[in-house]
Amino acid sequence: MNLEIILLKASVWVIPVLLAVTLHEAAHGWVAWRLGDDTAYRLGRVTFNPLRHIDPFGTVILPAMLLFVSGGRMMFGFAKPVPVNFWRLRQPRRDMVLVAIAGPATNLMLAVVSAALFHGLPFLSGDLQQWVGYNLENSVWINLLLCVFNMIPIPPLDGGRVAVGMLPRPLAMRLARLEKAGFVIILGAVFILPWIGGRLGVDLNVFYWVVVQPADYLLDVVAMVVGLR
Repeated sequence: MNLEIILLKASVWVIPVLLAVTLHEAAHGWVAWRLGDDTAYRLGRVTFNPLRHIDPFGTVILPAMLLFVSGGRMMFGFAKPVPVNFWRLRQPRRDMVLVAIAGPATNLMLAVVSAALFHGLPFLSGDLQQWVGYNLENSVWINLLLCVFNMIPIPPLDGGRVAVGMLPRPLAMRLARLEKAGFVIILGAVFILPWIGGRLGVDLNVFYWVVVQPADYLLDVVAMVVGLR
């Protein structure tokens, strides 16, 4: 596949990914600010400016690597986490859940809006119609993936924060202790287990079971909600 085709395919992922990760993080900061913690607000993180949320690895290097490896067919990334001082929230345990769920909820909303915008494609034509259509398709999918992925109940993912805020205190404290090892566990499940499974001839694609399949189900629901099916 030549460079021109890869760049063309990359162009229909850049906008959806930037919007998905930027609005996800801005939503965390905005809800925390409204609930009493202005840490993110004072650092300029309650903003739609993607430059304030870019993580060098998660927003640039990882998506570029995935684009290169997949021949321009796949991009996935994440932004720099918004700092939240949970103890400054008015009701820390309850508000922790609201702050955490704001990001995935925003991704779900973006997926619904992007799907609804498909109804506007007939007003476009030619290459522009196709390019916008690919952007909308990728926006729906990447936002659903981010929504489901971030709701995995392992800290420091949003689902982990929700679980810590809702579980009985003894169980919540045990789960919270996983925070430092959380990303190692997640990366191992996403990359190392499938590699080991490939060597052993066993399907250990945990990411597909836990994220892709639920996101695919949500895709059907979203399509029905906006009248595409």
